Amino acid sequence: MDDKKKNEDTNDESGENKDKLELKVNELGEITSNLDMDKINKFLDENVEDKKLQGSDDEE
Repeated sequence: MDDKKKNEDTNDESGENKDKLELKVNELGEITSNLDMDKINKFLDENVEDKKLQGSDDEE
């Protein structure tokens, strides 16, 4: 019975789920979103560590 309730929650189209992030790739390979890409990039820069930059000091 708990599994059924979880599925109902994820399919809910009202409240918080209405504003969820939508990303799509068009026929040209461009990423489109319902949010401003600059805001997404700013959030990622502030909250996600870049894996490429972690090992750069070790290569010298």
